[in-house]
Amino acid sequence: MTPATTSNTPLADISGVHASDSNRQLAAVLHGTGVARLEDMGWIRVTGEDRLRWLNGMATNAVQQLAPNTGSYNFFLNAQGRIQADGYIFAYSDELLIETFRQQLAALIPYLDHYIIMDDVALADVTESRHGITTIGPTAPTLLSQLGLSVEGIGDLETRVFAWNSVDVTVIHNHSPLVPRYELWVNAPQAATQLFDALKAGGAVPCEPAALESLRILEGTPLYGTDIRDRDLPQETNQARALHFAKGCYLGQEIVERIRSRGNVHRTFAAFRLEGLLPAAGTPLESGGKQVGELTSVASIPVEKGTLQIALGYVRREALDRGEAFQYAGGTAAIATPDTAVITQLQV
Repeated sequence: MTPATTSNTPLADISGVHASDSNRQLAAVLHGTGVARLEDMGWIRVTGEDRLRWLNGMATNAVQQLAPNTGSYNFFLNAQGRIQADGYIFAYSDELLIETFRQQLAALIPYLDHYIIMDDVALADVTESRHGITTIGPTAPTLLSQLGLSVEGIGDLETRVFAWNSVDVTVIHNHSPLVPRYELWVNAPQAATQLFDALKAGGAVPCEPAALESLRILEGTPLYGTDIRDRDLPQETNQARALHFAKGCYLGQEIVERIRSRGNVHRTFAAFRLEGLLPAAGTPLESGGKQVGELTSVASIPVEKGTLQIALGYVRREALDRGEAFQYAGGTAAIATPDTAVITQLQV
């Protein structure tokens, strides 16, 4: 994500965080290595002679330009340009794979299938045949190398297959705005358990969803279903990494191009530093007595002298451009930006 940048307040300025039990997992992913199972991810296999052309016409990024063993982040839109789902698309010699959250599969597969008309394309839910682990943190590459999974030179959203204990492990260098992040995928649950245990034995700290959620909000990365809803337009989300403006026609492109030609949208996704009471997700933002936005994700992170309160959400462009102060019930919000240089004193 590239949040709005009208303020220099660093979103991730947690240099005074102490390493209590409650934040040890977050400390691990910021300064060591954290490990977690990817039980909430789902996979769709796309095969057939027309798969590249067809999926290129369904997604917002340039699927046809993907080199083998590389991927891209995408939105899937309706004809009105509203986001219906998101996911990563990876290209292989004989198939395309879509990685998305399991909760999106029930709607995304029928949605895609509806647009297979005279195309040689087949969709299959292959979630149960893939078992994943994520390793996150600045020392994750070193730990992976110690296990014989050398990730040096793997580019963003590039995949590579390694042999490990007689098992093929597919490694994906995933989106990671603040710290390195890798996904490891195998085809047997026992192999995933062995890999998890090996990483843990090597020093990786097992992480619960709460710690990964705090990292997501520190990164400023929106989550579909929470920060991105089916009423939102692509440019409102500030996720330029999902869009390609020279790829040719795709579903919803007319609206995306119309927004681009006009120069902006009425509201934009942003990150905030909060002062005051910790609000609930969905809390409105106000300025001058008028509602100008909403907070969609919030987090409170223990620091040495209190807590760091951060949020993601949307704000009206005109309020943002005027540099107005924002209020919510119980406090104030200031635009913030991720900063990789200031997370220096959190100890595992």
